[in-house]
Amino acid sequence: MLTLQLENEAATIRLGAALAAAFEDLPEGLVVYLQGDLGVGKTTLCRGLLQALGHPGAVKSPTYTLVESYTPGALTLHHFDLYRLHDPEELEFMGIRDYFGPDTVALVEWPQRGGGHFPPADLQLALALAGDGRTAALTAVSPRGQELVERLKTALKY
Repeated sequence: MLTLQLENEAATIRLGAALAAAFEDLPEGLVVYLQGDLGVGKTTLCRGLLQALGHPGAVKSPTYTLVESYTPGALTLHHFDLYRLHDPEELEFMGIRDYFGPDTVALVEWPQRGGGHFPPADLQLALALAGDGRTAALTAVSPRGQELVERLKTALKY
């Protein structure tokens, strides 16, 4: 596990950028579960990650659409927000299985609402309020997730 103190929004964006760099050359698809209360910075982290990957446009929360997809370069990134999901079976109707593949990263907010329709996470990233800032706890739950955490430790000189 890697725990980081994020003193402000800029630090959350920098963590997203560090994650983007750590994704480089990973051999298979990747699933990251983003956990934390409303307003804790999950979408801000995604914005930092996507901007670092070269996405030039806006990054909005997919709260009402369930998923926003981006293709910065050769990588496809799907940002899911299941907060407003009423029934996990809705995921089957939207073709959830088509969102995962070898060159795909899935960032999943509120994964527990998916009712088992998502692959297991490679990395769990939990954000929580801590005074005026946040803490980010990154837990590897697969070999790819462990590689990500090790790359982050090196990049962040941790």
